[in-house]
Formats: sequence, structure tokens, C-alpha cells
Amino acid sequence: MSEAIKEYTVEDLKNQIKPLSQNAFLRFFQRILRWWLGIWYGFCDKKPKFSALVYKVFFFVVFSMGVTIWQFIVMTFLPYAFESLNTGAVGWPMVPIAAAGGKNFIIFGDEQGWGYFIAFEIAVFTAQCINFPLQRNITYRSHGNPWYQAMWYFIGWVLVSIATNAIWGVCNAFLLHWGSPDVVNGLLKTVLTGGVSMVIFFFVFLVIFPDNNKMAKSARARYERLVAANAPAEKVAAAERKMRDWERKAALSNAEKEYAQAKSQASNKSVRYFAVPDSEQERKQAAFADAVNAIEIKDQKEKIYNDAVGQCG
Repeated sequence: MSEAIKEYTVEDLKNQIKPLSQNAFLRFFQRILRWWLGIWYGFCDKKPKFSALVYKVFFFVVFSMGVTIWQFIVMTFLPYAFESLNTGAVGWPMVPIAAAGGKNFIIFGDEQGWGYFIAFEIAVFTAQCINFPLQRNITYRSHGNPWYQAMWYFIGWVLVSIATNAIWGVCNAFLLHWGSPDVVNGLLKTVLTGGVSMVIFFFVFLVIFPDNNKMAKSARARYERLVAANAPAEKVAAAERKMRDWERKAALSNAEKEYAQAKSQASNKSVRYFAVPDSEQERKQAAFADAVNAIEIKDQKEKIYNDAVGQCG
């Protein structure tokens, strides 16, 4: 370790640190983020499985809530762009609800006209266009076929639309009968859509964004069972190809996560070194050793990640 430490200089540690913004406001939050990442990745090292669950749940909820807010903004203003289409009840199945003063139950359409229906569908569709890449690339770090996943996501969006429109068809009739303001109606519809979307897409994500490590383990177990059972060569070969494919995906996902963590830790340890006063030589040397160790780990993880990318490419 001592020889490795001597190969590094203070300049090497400086190169690990991304410069802070010149803007004082942004600089303040960058420092908080660096502090938090240091704590978070330390927690990830101690509790890998639990931290992975917390990570997924956090980003799943945050992104879901974020697109829900987007839907509310769109639903608040976009109907005015289609105001000429709001000429009265249109759509299907147009079933009058006596308790709602004869207002209609409508799934495809709206009691107030096509303008509200079109605005709602645009709001939901654009929200999912934002949600899909965020969930795929950040929450689940998926490396599966994007077109296959997008197809299933679209099916999920259709299910969400049918479910929410059916529920809203009843709610809207009563709200209009009671004279509820459009802004309140839009808020309620957004909350309803967001809640149903989170439930449905949670299960959709389990299908289109599977855990690569679990899938690799399952694929290997199936391959070994076929080999042990002396299955036909074609089945064994197909199972082996599938196993290798999942193992490459798992290796890439793991390498990507570990490399990101190592980069953050190298930066964090380097920042800590410069925070130690020069007068405290013992602490300064220990901080330097920690930073160098973190840099070495980062370089190792970078190589593993690049190899994994090459194998998947």
C-alpha cells in the first residue's frame, strides 16, 4: 500500500474533485450533495440489499409524483386550447347517472366535450414519455431491449387510461352535478390518475425491468437442470445462450452501479483530505491514504465497467 500511495500526488486528488459552481446558491447545494453521497454510499457498502430497495422505492415515488405534478399543470391550462371542442357530453358509453342529476358515465370522452378528454390524454401521455426513460435509466438501471420495454409500457399506459377513465367517468358526473370548479376537478383527476398509475406501473415494471441478478441466477439454474436431465442439445444450447445474456446484463448493471459509487467515494475522500488543516499532519496523512485507496478502487471499477460494456456491446 505504501508504494501505491507514493505514486500519487496532491494534484491527483484535485483531479478527482469536480469544480464547484461559481454561483453561491448552486455551490451550497453541491456541497450538501457531496456530503450526502458520502453517507449514502457508505450505507450502501454496509447494507447492499436494503439500500438497493430504498434506492428503487425512492426514485420510483419521486418520478411518479413528479410526472403527476406535470399532469396537473397540463390539465389546468391545456383545456383552454381546445375550448372550441367543449360543446357538451360526448363519447362512450354515455350512461346517465340518476343520482348525479342525469350526468353521463363516460369512459372514452367527457361530459363537457372532446376538449377536456383530449387535454387529459395528452397530459397522461406526455407524463409517461417523461416517466419511462427516468424509471428505465435511473430507477431500474435497465439494459434490456428499449423497444420491447416501450411496447409493454405503452400497454401499461392503455390500462391506466381505461382504469382511470372508468373511475373518473363516475366521479366527474357527480362533481359536475355538484358544481365543483374546474381547477379542483383537474386536481382530483390528477391525484386519481397518479395513484392508479403508480399501482399499475409498479407491476408493469416488474415485467419490463426485471432484476438482472435474479434473472441471471434463474437462467443458470434452468440451464443446470437441463444439463443434469440430459435434455436435447438444442434446448441446452438455447438455455445457455439465455443464461450468458442475462449474466452479461447483470455484470453490466453491477459494474455501472459500483463504478458510479466508486467515483463518488474517490471525490468525497479527496474533498475530505483538503478539509483537514495542514497543521494536523497525522490526520492529513491518513486522509491522503484514504483518498488514494478510493482512487485505486475507482480505477479498478472503471476497468471492470469498461470490460462489461465491451462484452455487452
